[in-house]
Amino acid sequence: MPNLFVIFFGAILINNFVLTRFLGICPFLGVSRKVETAIGMSLAVIFVMTVASLATWTIQTYLLIPFEMLYLRTIAFILIIAVLVQFVEMVMLKVTPTLYQALGVYLPLITTNCAVLGVTLINLNENYTLVESLVHGFAGAVGFGLAIVVFAGIRERLDYAPIPKALEGFPIALIVAGLLSMSFLGFQGLL
Repeated sequence: MPNLFVIFFGAILINNFVLTRFLGICPFLGVSRKVETAIGMSLAVIFVMTVASLATWTIQTYLLIPFEMLYLRTIAFILIIAVLVQFVEMVMLKVTPTLYQALGVYLPLITTNCAVLGVTLINLNENYTLVESLVHGFAGAVGFGLAIVVFAGIRERLDYAPIPKALEGFPIALIVAGLLSMSFLGFQGLL
């Protein structure tokens, strides 16, 4: 149980995929203009990362290792992630078409989000059990969600701030992302 605690809080705060590992930067910068879209993307990533952790661990353990097909790991994992993202897209289109429209191209880009593939590979490289993989996948996605929602909140407030003309838009967003990343580095050594 203490190991799960370390994995959970480590993935959210200490080894945050976006702010300390620098994985998943594309949706982090692209979908973070509004808190509502950031929350929608976060929920989609939580589902995909958690289920991908379960599916890839199972495929690795019961198919790729026994049949000595480890060379197919990356292809198999990307296919699993792509299927999960297509499922999320179909559900989101049916349930919340406005959020689907707001996320735009960034929703299918979850398939190529390196944070999703990264969590599955880290699970296997760390030799996590199934439960540890699920906890790590879920916590990593929660950390991704925390980072993107906090960043979106800051960006919304920046719209009303007196920012020099040269820094408006993307330059100030990169500066804020760097400062946010530095703040998360303060959690290093916590656990």
